[in-house]
Amino acid sequence: MALFRETADVSVRPAIAGDESAVTDVQVAAWRATGVLGEGVIDALDVPAMRERWSSAITSPPGPGFAVFVALAGPDVVGFAAVSPGQVLSLEVLPEAQRAGHGSRLLAAAVDRLRSDGSETVTTWTLADDTARAAFLDSSGLGEDGRSRTLATGVREVVEHRWSAAI
Repeated sequence: MALFRETADVSVRPAIAGDESAVTDVQVAAWRATGVLGEGVIDALDVPAMRERWSSAITSPPGPGFAVFVALAGPDVVGFAAVSPGQVLSLEVLPEAQRAGHGSRLLAAAVDRLRSDGSETVTTWTLADDTARAAFLDSSGLGEDGRSRTLATGVREVVEHRWSAAI
């Protein structure tokens, strides 16, 4: 058995062109696995349009402070995080790759990026009934800050709560 390998077993890197399909697949699988959105919402997703939006976010971010990171298990994308100034827009990990540190590594990369861009706080939104994500955020030092919003999905309304922390 070799002591060192040419590539890391797990890592996080900035997303590159070509990652958009894997990012979309991770997002859909993670959303489906939570069960919080409901199959009607998941089935109504326009997956090709999602891939196009992720491609644009990765290759042509809308402005300074926007970035997408991917978590890798060997060569495979198993998670991603997207950030905008002061905010983690999205952080998802494949259900079968959860609880292996990928989410923590992605959150650390996101917070590092926010700090380097001058942010003093981080915020993110989570679905009201996503208890696993709430536990992850709580264990990572974020807390609910009392703000909520309701999203109209076209199928049903979805409530999210905002979480934040000083960084």
